[in-house]
Amino acid sequence: MKPVRKAVLPVAGFGTRVLPATKAIPKEMMPVFDRPAIQYVVDEALEAGIEHIVFVTGRNKGAIEDYFDHAYELETTLEAKKKTDILEETVATVLPAGAASFVRQQKPLGLGHAVLCARDVVGDEPFAVLLPDVLVSAKPSCLAQMVKAYNEVGGNLVAVDEVPAERVSSYGVIDPAEAGADDRLIRMKGMVEKPPVESAPSRLKITGRYILQPEVFALLENQTPGAGGEIQLTDSMERLMADQDFHAFKFEGQDYDCGDKLLYLEAFVAMALENPKLGSAARAKIEELLKKL
Repeated sequence: MKPVRKAVLPVAGFGTRVLPATKAIPKEMMPVFDRPAIQYVVDEALEAGIEHIVFVTGRNKGAIEDYFDHAYELETTLEAKKKTDILEETVATVLPAGAASFVRQQKPLGLGHAVLCARDVVGDEPFAVLLPDVLVSAKPSCLAQMVKAYNEVGGNLVAVDEVPAERVSSYGVIDPAEAGADDRLIRMKGMVEKPPVESAPSRLKITGRYILQPEVFALLENQTPGAGGEIQLTDSMERLMADQDFHAFKFEGQDYDCGDKLLYLEAFVAMALENPKLGSAARAKIEELLKKL
């Protein structure tokens, strides 16, 4: 069983649900308290032992590549002004040489197509997919928990968490087959997108973290368009499910969806409150503001 060494981050989307903020800045670079959203996702991958991150970008996404590189003028200025703490935080965002690749998704043909664009970099080995719209607060990180589970059962893993019945119809959920000895691992037999609550096969929503085997690339290559006329990753995953094991993994932690303006606000506030240095001060500021309104 090959280890999970690479992760794919699809970052080519337009961010239409948070316009006009994303008119001039990639949605992944929008700040979530003290750092851009993409930094949280990259940190999660690195904590899980990922050695190489494949960013699948699009037009006007150069800021992402620049962010994870050295900014020599800025670093020199901070050093000259003896702003050591800020300099250390800035340099810490730089990914090691050879630890990242940037490939272009030239047309917005769907998540499955974005993952397919990373095929030549990933090669013939298992890989993780992390959706940058979703931030997960967890210790150890969500992907680190998944990698540990993968090392035990192999195959393909999908991160899930339980939602109230009244919210099931807003998400994709898994169709469970059976739970294993570890009740956090559930063998899957399918996935259902936004089912009516009365016919939903479970309340376990798909959270935007996957570990997949490389055979999915061959399926994505000939995948017919699905929902929205796009190449859907879940369609190829369901086809792969006929030949390989899939497990849903119930991670420990809290996920935050940055997909629209109010959800982005929720993620921003949550990350501010959880910040180890400024969390207490952030809480005081929020409470002060609420009293004024």
